[in-house]
Amino acid sequence: MINLKQITPIAALAALLVSGAAAGVPPDADAEIQSLLAAVATSGCDFERNDELYPSDQAADHLALKYRRGTRYVSTAEDFIDRLASKSSWSGSPYYVICDGVKTASGDWLHQQLKALRSESAP
Repeated sequence: MINLKQITPIAALAALLVSGAAAGVPPDADAEIQSLLAAVATSGCDFERNDELYPSDQAADHLALKYRRGTRYVSTAEDFIDRLASKSSWSGSPYYVICDGVKTASGDWLHQQLKALRSESAP
């Protein structure tokens, strides 16, 4: 599991990359999505998209692009995961995360990251 407290500077950078694009997305949801993008970027995992592998930084860039273009579909971090970050918009093929040789559906992986993020920020 990634320690999300250690990636605050990366989350800030990701926020700058997406700034202005998240119009209409509630600020709390946008902050969680930015943290998820940072978690992807720093994970060191490979991401499988349309039968090709991509390093984590490229995967984060791709997901940030989908977020910028698809904010109208997003009201929560769960919406981002389920509607934009789990499968290809073009082919419908699921995305996967491969960490230490273990292949996991990206939606499942991102939901785990979101759960960890929320438990770390809980009082």
